[in-house]
Amino acid sequence: MNKRSILIKKYFDEVSLISSDIESFNNFIEFELQKIVDENGTILPTIIPHTIDEFKIKFGKIAIGKPEITEADGSKRPVYPLEARLRKISYAAPLYIEVSAHVDGIQRESFTAQVGSFPIMLKSKFCHLHGLNEKELIEKGEDPNDPGGYFIINGTEKVLINVEDLAPNKMLVEENKIGPSRFTGKLFSEHGAYKIPHTLEKLKDDIFYLTFTRVKRVPLIVILKALGLVKDEEIMNLIGTEFKDEVYINLFEFMSIKNEDDALDYIAKKIGITQAKEIRVERMKEILDKYLLPHLGTSAEERIFKSYNLCKLLKRYLAVSNGKLGVDDKDHYMNKRLKMSGVLLADLFRVNLKVLIGDLLYNFQRIVKRGKFPSIKVIIRDKLLTQRIYSSMATGNWVGGRKGIAQRMQRLNFLETLSHLQRVVSPLSASQENFEARALHSTHLGRLCPIETPEGTNIGLRKNLALLTEISQDYNEEELIGLLKSSGVKLSR
Repeated sequence: MNKRSILIKKYFDEVSLISSDIESFNNFIEFELQKIVDENGTILPTIIPHTIDEFKIKFGKIAIGKPEITEADGSKRPVYPLEARLRKISYAAPLYIEVSAHVDGIQRESFTAQVGSFPIMLKSKFCHLHGLNEKELIEKGEDPNDPGGYFIINGTEKVLINVEDLAPNKMLVEENKIGPSRFTGKLFSEHGAYKIPHTLEKLKDDIFYLTFTRVKRVPLIVILKALGLVKDEEIMNLIGTEFKDEVYINLFEFMSIKNEDDALDYIAKKIGITQAKEIRVERMKEILDKYLLPHLGTSAEERIFKSYNLCKLLKRYLAVSNGKLGVDDKDHYMNKRLKMSGVLLADLFRVNLKVLIGDLLYNFQRIVKRGKFPSIKVIIRDKLLTQRIYSSMATGNWVGGRKGIAQRMQRLNFLETLSHLQRVVSPLSASQENFEARALHSTHLGRLCPIETPEGTNIGLRKNLALLTEISQDYNEEELIGLLKSSGVKLSR
């Protein structure tokens, strides 16, 4: 055996072909679950007993067990994948959340409740097969060469298909053949449950306009002033003097707006908020905090950073529209991200946790209307979350109207199984032409297989990862900034 063969064998002994997907699931269970619970941490019922002034339900730590089965007599015991397949049950682990009720700021009750069962990916950290050697796997009735990376729902093996999407929180400038603006900058700002499209354009009047949610085509300079960047000189310095003539026109046009409140009032009137000025301004502040670039933060402290980022985006837009930089290529893999099992399950869990909270509130308020004060323990329906998650994984119908995300795993032969576990789909419609999206791009080299794609309407939209592709996971920004600071990098404001 030559050295190259030894090296390749060693690589495959240590690295699974689908280790990226398993890592994505582990990351979801270890970090994302808690983040989603923290996002919805405090629940405030609108109907509470008259005897109290304030009532809160708080969600604390979330924990997950190992896959288990509850028998008909109520006894619980660990379950292995083989038994789940044969008995047509789901390979899932119990999910526990710390719940506490607070009456007038004083904790009334605190307990750990099971809020449902969550499907567990085979060979992940939370699976009974994790870390077992070849002999132990055979004893448990498993094929030692089985890669894992799939789920068992009602006895059926299900794969979550990787979804290819445009990179969020990144502005792509494209050239338009028709429309009022020759160039358009588009950005999807993602934060928790929010995914908000932002559009930057320059119309025939030479004014730069920004559109996001219900704020349609509002002058960008006015938004900068509303965020606290009031001085024209400061705006000019942040954008740079390279394209000063185009920026001067915009600054001159809105010279009369001297402070934040005037700018907020201008935008509020523009989008049709008709209340008194104080209410208009407050509502506008709320809209800017919540829906303008939410990935930078959703509190008042981040407003100034949002204005700096908008200046940076405008500078880039000007560079492209003046030919200093080329337009962005949507099909370049630098501008794409793959949503793997962890991200897809996070989307599913986030929506269904909100449904569970809505149900909890409804049950609480219904009992309060009858003049009783219920214990929270009684009103949590653990089957609700479980059933909704199982339903999505069994049918493949996902949140956001996507279909075919969970598919029955193909087991005709080993290679077909591996191929199915590494599938990547594009969200584009198969019935439309989209020639450029279907074409092989130079950046697919080493990432996607250039040959394996179906013939017919799905050509180029259904792809497969290359054999040795490893996908990096999301990295904690704070840790990265800490590393940069320690290595002597100075952060500009």
